[in-house]
Amino acid sequence: MLYHLLYPFHTEFGVLNVTRYITFRTAAASMSALAISLVLGPWMIRKVREFQIGQVIRQEGPTSHKAKAGTPTMGGLLILAASLGPTLLWADLTNAYVWIAVLTTASYGAVGFLDDYLKIVRRSHHGLLPRYKMGWQVAIGLAVGVVLLLLAQSGDYNTRLIFPFFKRLIPDLGWMYVPFTVFVLVASSNTVNLTDGLDGLAISTFAIAAATFTALAYVTGHREFAEYLLLVRFPQSAELTVFCGALVGASLGFLWFNSYPAEIFMGDVGSLALGGALGTVAILIKQELLLGIVGGVFVIEGLSVIIQVTSFKLTGQRVFRMAPLHHHFELIGWSEPKVITRFVILGIVFALFSLTTLKLR
Repeated sequence: MLYHLLYPFHTEFGVLNVTRYITFRTAAASMSALAISLVLGPWMIRKVREFQIGQVIRQEGPTSHKAKAGTPTMGGLLILAASLGPTLLWADLTNAYVWIAVLTTASYGAVGFLDDYLKIVRRSHHGLLPRYKMGWQVAIGLAVGVVLLLLAQSGDYNTRLIFPFFKRLIPDLGWMYVPFTVFVLVASSNTVNLTDGLDGLAISTFAIAAATFTALAYVTGHREFAEYLLLVRFPQSAELTVFCGALVGASLGFLWFNSYPAEIFMGDVGSLALGGALGTVAILIKQELLLGIVGGVFVIEGLSVIIQVTSFKLTGQRVFRMAPLHHHFELIGWSEPKVITRFVILGIVFALFSLTTLKLR
């Protein structure tokens, strides 16, 4: 919005010419998101407490988490306001990719909001029935997949798949790209959701992944960088840099209040939305498979749950003391801050490794 309001006057006021640069608007969106988070954070925590919207703790969870019962939750609403608002302010709103990212993120946030609302009303950790929760996630993924297929038919997208480390392995999935899109979005949203179990863990690892995708979105939309790194280039994807920058700023602002000991939790409205945002950006910039490396912490957390459930159903034995994996380390004696710090380090390692794969191609 500000971009459309300010840039037309760049001929009269030369300083406004800077608004045409994506790097400037990304920095502006990031700082705006951070400011919104820091300003609205205390107010939201106060309001959530007034409405008695507190976290319901799973009875089977670690005993150390019992003290967290009643901590304000649904802080994901703050993240959404702080990230989507600046995106709409600073991004080019004629860009279809921006709207796909914004609407998908908001849609997954809506599913999470309904899940959180039902948990609070029922005073239970059970929200939406799993089949309904998964059904809505799949429906959103299908909608995104169909839109991308239509864009591919008009030449504004393609359904090829890029494999890290292999520069000539780029198969065209055709209509199969729709179920593949569903898989990426559902997997991304749920693995971020599973990671959200310790104070500041999900939001800090997400901030690292979002910062990585900020760089990836920029090079994908940049002609020279994309050609040099053999990336599939879509000029429209460059505008997603602004969206990713806003996500980083919003994440850092929320982490200010969510760091250990947390003053507020993001809830499913935050974790599902953030996972959906990561998956959407990865799809739009054609780095779907690289998402598994960038979000390596999320993948490990998700796999730990799959392994635990599969092992228990098949053998009656548990592989981990508790899943997701962060709870396992808590139960073997690691303090919560130590688990968080070490997972953040691991997230940084995954992010750096993912960037090296671009050149290795």
